[in-house]
Amino acid sequence: MTLQPLRPAERRDAAGGSHVDFRAILGLAAPLMANSAIQALLNLTDTWFVGRLSTTATDAMSSIYWVILCAIILLGGVGMAVQTFAAQAFGARRQARASQAAWSGVYASLLTIPVFIAIGFLGAPLLAALHVDAEVTRLALAYWWPRLVVGGPLGLLVWSLTGFFNGVGRTRLTLIVTLVMAVTNVPLNQLCIFTLDMGIAGSAWGTVVAELAGLLVATAFFLGPTIRTHHHSHLTWRRTAVRRQFQLGLPMGLGITADLAGLAVFQLMLVTTSLVAGATTQIVMMLTSLAYMPGIGIALAGTTLVGQSVGAGERDWARRVGNAIIGLSTGFMGCVGLLLGLASPWLLPSFVNAADPHAAAVVELGSRLIWLAAAYQAFDGLNLGSSFCLRGAGDVRVPAIIIAVLSWGLLLPITHAMVFAPGRGWVDFLPQFDRGAVGGWTVSVGYVVALGVSMWVRWRSGVWRRIRL
Repeated sequence: MTLQPLRPAERRDAAGGSHVDFRAILGLAAPLMANSAIQALLNLTDTWFVGRLSTTATDAMSSIYWVILCAIILLGGVGMAVQTFAAQAFGARRQARASQAAWSGVYASLLTIPVFIAIGFLGAPLLAALHVDAEVTRLALAYWWPRLVVGGPLGLLVWSLTGFFNGVGRTRLTLIVTLVMAVTNVPLNQLCIFTLDMGIAGSAWGTVVAELAGLLVATAFFLGPTIRTHHHSHLTWRRTAVRRQFQLGLPMGLGITADLAGLAVFQLMLVTTSLVAGATTQIVMMLTSLAYMPGIGIALAGTTLVGQSVGAGERDWARRVGNAIIGLSTGFMGCVGLLLGLASPWLLPSFVNAADPHAAAVVELGSRLIWLAAAYQAFDGLNLGSSFCLRGAGDVRVPAIIIAVLSWGLLLPITHAMVFAPGRGWVDFLPQFDRGAVGGWTVSVGYVVALGVSMWVRWRSGVWRRIRL
């Protein structure tokens, strides 16, 4: 196996000058972008199948989707941390230590199972406290249990192994694993929702079985001859470092969760405002994930390249290659957001049942929200690129605090004030301007501008240079 150069993604010109090799970055990032795009298609698949049931079913999915995602990602930091540890070990040319990180992530993921079960019992009280409609609540809980309690731990196990593949630069293996899940998810949704007549719960169970298929493929790669030979993956299960997975992973998961929790409550506000606002927001968010998820792929390449550079002791190069990643993620997400806005007249009608009485209202509102969501994407690219590069250097605690403060101190109170009509809000001490979904989405754009700029400033400060894992 050819050893990774001390400066990953470096290109030398004829005069010996050092440059960032964007072809090398794209070679690493392209499978991750495709992988993340497929993840977006997985989400769209579920939303599309549930939309075939009714607007009420889509609204139910909307009411609980972000809460499920928050719970999975909060605990999932222990799996995500594998990429940082594996990348730094690989940069330092400590191959066995890289696979040790994967086993540590697997063990840490298994330890989260009781927590997922405990969280499962909070779904009904949460929806009751938010006064969600009874029928919406019934459908939401049918989706909640299998998707969270069974699918959550499976997702963490997959992330632990794919995080290892990403950290050592074998991103094509991650792509194959995700392709397996995507290909199996479509017929499984059809089978479980309609053939077996399981309704909205069938969508969750279809995703669970697809995750299991992906986990089996990932395990086969991890224990296969190539990785076993170079990284001793068949031996490193004996000497794991579970504690450090939690030490880095929990703040990492908390930072992402603080952002997503704010978006979850944001979406719940719109769900409780009206059926149309909730369903439209779910559809628009799933559409913009076509920008968000590939953007994550570019940002994940930043985690790998920065982590490998830091592991090799090349912190100046880490900053240089990180800047390139941040520019790519910002430009890509901004362009895709613009294209989604232009294509919305053709895209939006395909996500509603034409016979549904609310279909026209959903399409009309969506045609306005999609442009606000498109504006959101460029600054979210700045946020993702910066924060994932910080993650590669192990700088996760302060970014998590910044995200929490902006999400809960800026996004939520101002959204509440903008969305609700007087006397209809969750609390009475905030003003209520009755601007509905458009007002709420306008606030979200302001929030992501503040978040993106804050993460960029943190990266440019260079504080991460002093961190040692």
